[in-house]
Formats: sequence, C-alpha cells, structure tokens
Amino acid sequence: MEKNKILIIDDDKLITWSLSRDLASIGYAIETTADGKSGIKKFSNYAPDLVLLDLKLPDMSGLDVLKALRAESEETIIIMMTAYATVQTAVEAVKLGAADFIKKPFTCEELKIIIDKAIETQELSNKVAIINKELKSKFGINQIIGESPQMQEVIQLIDKIAKSDAETILLTGESGTGKDLVAKAIHYESPRMNYPFMAVNCGALPDTLLESELFGHERGAFTDAKDVKRGLFELADKGSILLDEIGDASPSFQIKLLRFIEEKLFKRVGGTKDIEVNVRIIAATNKDLKKLVKEEQFREELFYRLNVIPIALPPLCKREKDIELLVKFFIEHFNKKFKKKLHDISNEAMVKLTNYSWPGNIRELRNVIERIIILETGDTISVDHLPSELTSNDDNSRLISDFYFSSTDMPLDEIERALILKALANTNENQSHAAKLLNISRHALRYKMKKYNILN
Repeated sequence: MEKNKILIIDDDKLITWSLSRDLASIGYAIETTADGKSGIKKFSNYAPDLVLLDLKLPDMSGLDVLKALRAESEETIIIMMTAYATVQTAVEAVKLGAADFIKKPFTCEELKIIIDKAIETQELSNKVAIINKELKSKFGINQIIGESPQMQEVIQLIDKIAKSDAETILLTGESGTGKDLVAKAIHYESPRMNYPFMAVNCGALPDTLLESELFGHERGAFTDAKDVKRGLFELADKGSILLDEIGDASPSFQIKLLRFIEEKLFKRVGGTKDIEVNVRIIAATNKDLKKLVKEEQFREELFYRLNVIPIALPPLCKREKDIELLVKFFIEHFNKKFKKKLHDISNEAMVKLTNYSWPGNIRELRNVIERIIILETGDTISVDHLPSELTSNDDNSRLISDFYFSSTDMPLDEIERALILKALANTNENQSHAAKLLNISRHALRYKMKKYNILN
C-alpha cells in the first residue's frame, strides 16, 4: 500500500496535533475529527487507507464506531488507541475487525512499527486473496463445462457440497470423465480453499509407500527413513485430499483409512503418538464399489463411510449436448496456450466429433483437440484434421455387412446380441476395441453385455 491517507478520530487535541505532525513528516496525508459521528461521516467522504481510532469518544464508544467503519469497508486498516486498555477490550476490538491495539501514551516510533506491521499483514492478505481468486478461476466450478441435465445436476451438487462441511464425498465415473476437476472444484469453491488440496493415486503405489505417503513416517521407521516425514493427511489439515482410484486400495489400507475416517486420528508409520487433523476426503473410482463389496474386495463399512455424498459423472457419450461446448472450450484453450489461430471448425468436423462414442471421454476429446492445434495450420479445423478413428466407418460397415449376410430374419434383440458377440470375437474380447467397433461407449457395451448375459 502506498503511504497516503490517514484519518485520526480522537477528541484529545494534543494527540491529534502531534500525530498529524509526525505522520505528515513521513509522507502521510492526514485528516482529523474529534467525535464518532463526524468520524464516520468523514470516513465515507475521505476514504482513508488507515484509521487511528480512540476507544473513548465524547459521543459514542470507539467500538461502535469500529463496527460502523467496518460495515462500510472491510479493507481499510483500523488501529485502536486507548489509555484504558484491557485484554478483554483488545480481544473484542480485534474480533470486530481492528488490525491492532496500541496503549497511550506511545511514541511515534512505536506507532510507526504497528502501522508498518498492519500494512505488511494487509498486503500479504491481499496477495493471498489474489492467488485464491486465480486458483478459483483456474479450478473452480466455472471449469466444469456442461449444459446437459446430467451435468447441471453435478454442478448443483458441487455448489451445495462446497458450501457444506461434508467430510467424505465419493466420485464415480469412467476414466476421463473429469473426477479430478470435480474434486478441485469442490475444494476451491469451499472455505477450505485457503488450505491445501492434496491428491494421491491409491492404485499407483504399493501399500507401504501409500501408507507412508498419506500418514507420514518417523525417523528409522524403515531402512530408508532417515528423517521424519509429514504425510499428506497432515499437510492437508483444514483442506481437502483426493484419494483417486480408491477401488484399487488393498484390504489392509482400507482398514487404516476406515479408522482414520472414524476417529480423525492416525499415527505416522513407526510412530506411537496420535495425530489429529481436520481434512475433507474426496474419494474417486471408475469401479463399481457395490460390486466389489459383494465380492468382498472392498470393505462394506468403508464404502458406507465414503458414500455419504455420491456424485456420479456421466460418460461423454451420454452428454451429446455438451460435446460442442467442450470442443469450443478446448479449441480456445489450446489456441491461447500454443499461440495458434485455428479458432473455427467446419460443420462436418463438428458432426463427426459429436457422433463419435468417445470411449476415453473428456480426456480423449481434449487430447484430440490438443493434437490438432499443435500439428495443423490455417484457421479452421476440418474433417481432414481429425484422427482416422473418428472418420473411418470401414470396420463398422464390414462388421454389419458380414453379419447381415446370414441373419436377416432374427429378432432385433438377437441381432444386437450377435453383433456384440461378433465385435468381441473380432477384437479378442477387448471391450474398449469392441465398443469402438460398435461405435458405442464402454459403459454402454458393459450395460448391453449384462442385459444379454454375455460373460467376457
């Protein structure tokens, strides 16, 4: 903050005169007033950067003036002055928004130290606010793109959850549907945004490393543990943690996680001391946890603890209305990132993108657009720029024509079942490849396989 305007509200003329002289000598513009009502009025007209406010005024309490000033401006630094300081009064003043409290009599140097400290604190607070605003813009709910009913429901849920203090959330959906984006949006739209967001992939680490990563370890806990390490749960205190691929967690880790959720306590690996933290757990999986519970691969108690607030993310093939929005968003994003000018897309290319089944969901769509923007030139994306799997129907046509050659009189259900079996046979039972061949999503293929009792 530049050193400019200070308002002094005090009925002691000697103090206001000496403060005005001393502060003006170091570059401040000074205005003074002798009572609360005129102080409030002058505050509105003068718009000072800092207020020196006496606790005892002839017409009203300095605390009441503080309330009025704070109601008008949350940014202005207000420092209380009094000859009658008590701990209780100081605490109350700080609660009402005072930056600090100084007891009379004081020297100009003492006041200058307090002013400098208050300015430094406010500047730091402003920087944090700017960073948080940028993080919210980058990771907040505005990054969840979708006008389809399914995504509007998800966006509404994110908004409600973020405003609550729900401690466990379960995100489900196919790979590439944006579970990590939703987790970040929940965090950065909530009061927890001022604290860390951490993430770990439960399926990417062996048990011992996962436990050390989350719970930390004491020195000497194992061979390479040369120093104390704080785990992600400890580092994310008051914030949020994403436990990705929770369906891949081992039974032993599930037990430890369940204990932590129930008791809010944990011990570092090799430690004996209980550590208490307050962290929001956002678990994510592309697996059917209910099925894993039935198969005794996932603890039932842990499932119910995590599934307090479930959010199911739909596959992209169920969000046809959103594909054009996402395409335009990624085109704009990657043009800006790579300083390119492919801002337009032909109708034919958009139709191909909209009709494709997107087995890799949003991640696959993002990768396709990124590749085009990096490699191609010009100002318009055409069908020629699209990868072959989006434009070639040869495999699909051959599959259907081969099948119909001998199957013209079969009922529709039997035709569909036979097509699925043939696609699986032609792809060595690879469901992803079979889904592409049939031009449907893996989710849709699994549903139909279940419907027709096809065991892979």
